[in-house]
Amino acid sequence: MQSGVLQVDQRLLGAIEAGGTKFNCALADMQGNVLAKAAFPTTTPVETLTAVRDFFNDAVSARGATLAAIGIASFGPVELNRRAPNYGFITKTPKAGWSETDICGYFRAAFQVPVAFETDVNGAAWGELIAGAAQGCRHFIYVTVGTGIGAGIVINGQLLQGVTHPEVGHMLMPRELLVDSYQGCCPFHVGCLEGLASGTAIAQRWGVNGKHLADDHPAWDLEAHYLAAMCVNLTQCFSPQKIILGGGVMEKTLLFPLIRRKFLELINGYAPESVLTQIDQYIVPTGLAGQAGIVGALDLAMQQLNAQDSSLRT
Repeated sequence: MQSGVLQVDQRLLGAIEAGGTKFNCALADMQGNVLAKAAFPTTTPVETLTAVRDFFNDAVSARGATLAAIGIASFGPVELNRRAPNYGFITKTPKAGWSETDICGYFRAAFQVPVAFETDVNGAAWGELIAGAAQGCRHFIYVTVGTGIGAGIVINGQLLQGVTHPEVGHMLMPRELLVDSYQGCCPFHVGCLEGLASGTAIAQRWGVNGKHLADDHPAWDLEAHYLAAMCVNLTQCFSPQKIILGGGVMEKTLLFPLIRRKFLELINGYAPESVLTQIDQYIVPTGLAGQAGIVGALDLAMQQLNAQDSSLRT
């Protein structure tokens, strides 16, 4: 190499946003620029994982490069404890056929590269921190409201992880002030947030997909109540600087002013003035329009690669 010429890292990064409906995949350079992307329906593990593997093999080969690391943000529940024998597995999921799937191990074996592994909502939360609505925040919560409901919680700039990842979608909801006879769609709990307010719950409760409901339909006032109650609970438990709401249900933007108004009613003044007086900056939409999971997975892949490179140098 000629003296004084900067060598460009030609390796590539892979990102997988593994959802219960589809797997979104992206191949990017080391600067995070997406070079190729694809989506595959979530059918069986063999069929879906094979399609994803083939996409990366073909996309990397077409560029005459090498794959350096992969970041996976997966639906769950998943095992995130690196010391657990089933680390990197999708565990006991209601998604038929996917329980006990070693998704992390599959791609590590297929490509012999470091693999970063997180929940889908943690990956999206990380994406919001890197390039979305959470830029500049140290403490925030990203909630996705779609087929299910989940949340990634970031405290002091780190994703929260306890015995397992947080399951915000399964917090129990107060219902005594509502006229609501619907018991929910969750197979585990009567009256949990996901069972009452997910896109699945909306469709079951009203007999039609939420995107077909008119703006003045009573579904939205009820939906806003449950999501506002969630925001109150998250505020009192975690004191975030910001709550970011994404997912398919939140594409109904009329929900935001409804949620903010109901939040202020429910919290009844018991919150910091910065929250009460700047509610439009506290409960906010995603800043990445559905790309947060891919952005987050790419950054997690880079972190995993840097950690391995660092360990090899020491």
